[in-house]
Amino acid sequence: MGFVSRNLISAPAFNLFKKVLPPLSNTEREAMEAGGVWWDGELFSGRPDFNTLHQYPKPTLTEEEQSFIDNQLETLLSMLDEHKFVKEYKDLSPEVWEYLRKERFFSLIISKEYGGREFSSHANSTIVAKIATRSMSAAITVMVPNSLGPGELLSHYGTQAQRDYWLPRLADGTDTPCFALTGPEAGSDAGGIPDTGVVCYGEYNGQEVLGVRLNWNKRYITLAPVATVMGLAFKMLDPDKLLSDRTNVGITCALIPTDHPGVVIGERHDPLHLAFMNGTIQGEDVFIPMDWLIGGADYAGKGWRMLVECLSAGRGISLPALGTAIGHLTARTTGAYSYVRKQFGMSIGKFEGVAEALGRIGGLNYLLEATRTLTTTALDQGQKPGIVTAIAKYHMTEIARTLINDSFDIHGGRAIQCGPMNYLSSSYLGVPVAITVEGANILTRNLMIFGQGATRCHPYVFQEMEAAANPDHQEGLKAFDKLLFKHIGHATKNSIGGLFAATTGSMFTTSPVSGPTKRHYKNLKRLSKALAVSADFAMLTLGGELKRKELISARLGDGLSYLYMASAVLKKYQDEGCLEADLDHVDYAVEYCFYHAAKSLNEAYRNFPSGFAGKTLKALLFPLGNHYKLPDDKVTLRIANKLMVPGEARDRLTHLCYVGKDDPDSIGLLESAFVAMHDIKGLEKKLAAGVKAGTVARKGLLKDRLAQALEAKVLTAEEVAQIEAADALRYRAIQVDHFSHDMKTTLTGTKTEPTLNNAA
Repeated sequence: MGFVSRNLISAPAFNLFKKVLPPLSNTEREAMEAGGVWWDGELFSGRPDFNTLHQYPKPTLTEEEQSFIDNQLETLLSMLDEHKFVKEYKDLSPEVWEYLRKERFFSLIISKEYGGREFSSHANSTIVAKIATRSMSAAITVMVPNSLGPGELLSHYGTQAQRDYWLPRLADGTDTPCFALTGPEAGSDAGGIPDTGVVCYGEYNGQEVLGVRLNWNKRYITLAPVATVMGLAFKMLDPDKLLSDRTNVGITCALIPTDHPGVVIGERHDPLHLAFMNGTIQGEDVFIPMDWLIGGADYAGKGWRMLVECLSAGRGISLPALGTAIGHLTARTTGAYSYVRKQFGMSIGKFEGVAEALGRIGGLNYLLEATRTLTTTALDQGQKPGIVTAIAKYHMTEIARTLINDSFDIHGGRAIQCGPMNYLSSSYLGVPVAITVEGANILTRNLMIFGQGATRCHPYVFQEMEAAANPDHQEGLKAFDKLLFKHIGHATKNSIGGLFAATTGSMFTTSPVSGPTKRHYKNLKRLSKALAVSADFAMLTLGGELKRKELISARLGDGLSYLYMASAVLKKYQDEGCLEADLDHVDYAVEYCFYHAAKSLNEAYRNFPSGFAGKTLKALLFPLGNHYKLPDDKVTLRIANKLMVPGEARDRLTHLCYVGKDDPDSIGLLESAFVAMHDIKGLEKKLAAGVKAGTVARKGLLKDRLAQALEAKVLTAEEVAQIEAADALRYRAIQVDHFSHDMKTTLTGTKTEPTLNNAA
């Protein structure tokens, strides 16, 4: 029977498969093999095991990590002054640079054996995020050496001699690293770099040795202007076959001191006026010995795999941390500002238009934090899930863009006037940086997430492609035959299950929990089946064309991404004990994800080149239409109101946001005003009662109205003093910076009395 089925069914299918799907290129194979499959594989299966999700470790900090955050990090945060960095120094201050080196902020990922901190991915992410709420320039400066760079590459691939020499110097700050990858002709396409190194003999330390003669031109290199050692990615050529039997060896990485002859540190760039060091670096006819290759000669040509592995890890830590920082910052500050800023006699946050944006900030901040912690959990388990980290990088930076814009809308003119009082401007300028680097977001969404995920995460497709690539046709056919019927059974079960769940409203779908989130697990499983069936249809009907149908690929990738983020929200809720105070945030975040996942899938069906395939998918998976909706107004308004109430719940949900204790700190001042105004809430009601009774004027100067309330015994003298003190704080907190005409002198804080106050 097996022989018959192989010849009658598998053989024709095998031949069709080889025609439809193009063979894997070496770079594609290396990219797919470099990254692991984690929870994304469960979602792609159509049958996610939620017990597996719940059994992933809860993200925690060690005592050492927590102590560093409570002490060294807090000290650093108190030293940061983004306004001075940007406007005066055009750099971090010398004191900050010295402190970063002294306390080994640049060696969070280097092992203790070499003098580094050896912190977890979760701790690394937490540290970067907290710094970013204070200074985006400092956060980028810290994150780069702890992401893709010499430290990580040496730790994973360096020779023992390289690790012994360089890692202690990087750990204690003796050397400052940069990594030169991007050039004028190669940005996100690292595989297309034109920079070359030719294997040849040359002179080094007075001796003729085998090495590489390099020529390169790199730009956008963070820390290049101050770097003492650079990692360099280049194409290695061996025309005389001095090293191997290949003339095109492939992408290779080397480590080169920046004072080496021929290395030219170029001019600085000006990345949106942020103060982190970024610039160009060139080299012409630069000879290096072979043992300067990272990993030595044995790793010649393996640079692409090295870069993909390190990028997939770094992409899941640094940039998601920046996105999460914006979530925490905007949630805490915008909630407070919405309460203390008044119009028409009441807090602006009480206007539903403002509350809509404020509720979105609160709901999506929970989504960002959940996605951050689930992603770092994967990395701390030793996984390198390239698709998961790409999802985190793309969606978290895009959500951050939404939140910073919402926060600007609510703050109005307060947000667009730069100066020490503006706690939002640094993040606003940092968003385009996060969106652009480590794989531009357009590339990440349109080519990576589904383009690689469809083959890497699918239970059978990657193995089928490997079978098709087998040069031995019979061996390939035999392997393909074993996979084909499993694949057919898998697709059939998901199709039937998807249709049944859609027509019954997931009523009979199982859930690992009871209670208010039970329905979310059911819907997540239903949409997982829809994704799995959609992926099979897309690969079957489009084949190799799927790579070029980027809009289809992007929408299917969005479906996977939103299901991953919804999973992260449910995991966070379970990890933290299913707190009732968080339920509105959970409902908001999950419903937001389901709405966008279903919408993305339906948009993909509508735009399928094969109209029949698209209509079939819609009829099969959404036969009653798409009934997933955005969170309703009641949930949104409740979240907005929670952000305008000081207390433990708000502190916990915005714990990454730095709040200064010194009076000049803008967020610290806002917090003081927020708490003070909340404390007089009852007194404001008394004043309003006096207005209603006709003993206190409805409008006018606050001091005059308070005098009337005192005279009418609506308020006591102590209560009047409390209101005046709180209102003075409130008034200071809503001020903006102003300067002398030459913009050299900050005049913020000069005494300016209000002429009218309508607080009631």
